[in-house]
Amino acid sequence: MFAMKIVRGLLAGVGLSACALALGAGMADAKIVCRGQFQIVDGQPIATPYCEDANVAAVAREYGIFVSASEVRRSPSTKARICRFIGHDNRVRSACAPYIPSGRQRWW
Repeated sequence: MFAMKIVRGLLAGVGLSACALALGAGMADAKIVCRGQFQIVDGQPIATPYCEDANVAAVAREYGIFVSASEVRRSPSTKARICRFIGHDNRVRSACAPYIPSGRQRWW
């Protein structure tokens, strides 16, 4: 009987500790932060395709093209079409470089 009370007390203590730990820990904030075409990691900007595509979508919306960042990321043809239209803009020039002609090709 005495051992049962000790075991119950230990289980209750462990249970309460686990609940307190779970409530106190919370979820880590793992959101990607973009500033223009750069992802901010530890306060430093890093060029990533994720943020470049988000920037292409944001600039396209300024030009009146209704497109989301996830649509630009998922569909290379959508990105190519948008880049052919707004690729001259300096804000998206590096992200759109593969999709715009360089003008150095010979046509003969």
